[in-house]
Amino acid sequence: MEEKIITHFQSKPKTIEERMAAGKALRVKFPRIKQGEYNPSPKRADPVSILEAQGKTRLEELVPIRYARMLTSPFAFLRGGAAIMAADLASGPKPTGIKVQACGDMHVANFGVFASAERNLVFGINDFDETLPGPWEWDMKRLVASIVASGRFLGANKRLCKEGVLAAVSSYRKRMHEYAGMGYLELWYATIKEADILKTLTGTAQKGALKIMSKARQRTHMQVLGKLTDLVDAKYRLHENAPFIVRETHLKDGTPVDAAMEIFLESYFLSLADERKALLKNYRITDVVRKVVGVGSVGTRCWVVFLTGNHTNDPLFLQIKEAQPSVLEPYVTKSIYSHQGQRVVIGQRLLQAAPDIFLGWFKYGGLEFYVRQLRDMKGGIEFDPNKVKIENLPQYSSLCGWALALAHAKSGDAAMIAGYAGNSDELDQAMVNFAFAYADQTEKDYQALAAAARNGRIKVAQSAE
Repeated sequence: MEEKIITHFQSKPKTIEERMAAGKALRVKFPRIKQGEYNPSPKRADPVSILEAQGKTRLEELVPIRYARMLTSPFAFLRGGAAIMAADLASGPKPTGIKVQACGDMHVANFGVFASAERNLVFGINDFDETLPGPWEWDMKRLVASIVASGRFLGANKRLCKEGVLAAVSSYRKRMHEYAGMGYLELWYATIKEADILKTLTGTAQKGALKIMSKARQRTHMQVLGKLTDLVDAKYRLHENAPFIVRETHLKDGTPVDAAMEIFLESYFLSLADERKALLKNYRITDVVRKVVGVGSVGTRCWVVFLTGNHTNDPLFLQIKEAQPSVLEPYVTKSIYSHQGQRVVIGQRLLQAAPDIFLGWFKYGGLEFYVRQLRDMKGGIEFDPNKVKIENLPQYSSLCGWALALAHAKSGDAAMIAGYAGNSDELDQAMVNFAFAYADQTEKDYQALAAAARNGRIKVAQSAE
């Protein structure tokens, strides 16, 4: 047994300097300026066909809602089109070979503040459905493309969008150099704390952050109890808002929902650490609704489970979400986890500095799911042209670049990435070129989906909300 354990350790680990030099050497084979190239493959798949293929594994009645949400703007299309972009990235320039635990669906709306187990607010990535080991630069490219796409949607001009991209990549490079020199334990425990956020931002961006964090602190399970439930016959019941939130009596296979949830949670219970089991076993199911979530996730199966503990003022809200194979899987090494829910949970634990204490997974009827808390002091920017101060795009982008660097450093080789990225702005400028080129591609794909809606190829719901 000891020999097997020892083989997992490096007998002669390379120094920071050696790993940075190895990263720098990769520039010869993979010039940083080449990262800015985007040339659609002559064999590029029809983007609508990719979405239609995804729809075949989802609840048919909900797919029109997904299309409706994606058609609200090119930025919304980008958010929902992770599979399209994964195919484009795979057909582009060959990656450097430096792997990280990639998010797989990296974009500016995929960041926010959330509570650590100690109830402190930290900033980071907040969605991991597509996570899988993969090229670090694919996450970076999706992030910068989203900066331009969101900037255009929110009313930013070309100069401001460019500043946003430069701020994100520069922040990523500088933070990666910082993380390259850290001890591994120090890095593992590193977070972007509330004080760090406020120190980084200035002016109205700082005021906006304070407002978001204040709201996040109020988004506890008690706040969810007041907002998402009604008191009916002296019992709290979750709101309904068909077709987005519905209370069902039976699953598609005929199993009563109440009985299914008992089976779900019993199976999920087995994935938790013993101390989490001791906590969860004190709660009982009070109500369940099926909920439509996100943009790209619409159509996958999702439930909100309302549980009650010691008394009515001791609520717990869990979200059960279906996990399908990552959009990256056709182009990178297949996950070592056969269970897609486990893949998501382990990926989140690697990438997120303070993961949810109730993260877990289970399988039912050939489908795989993961479980997390609903809300729990979570907050983020509302990407609404009427609510966002667009001049703060570069500051926010810089914060996103920092969070991405931290996630990649925890799961990859920070020194190698830092060595490749360097100290100059060559990578930054290359990413500007890619970001604008891919934002243009996104607008063309958005128009293709709109045309498919007009000619009846796809069905679109009347409302996306």
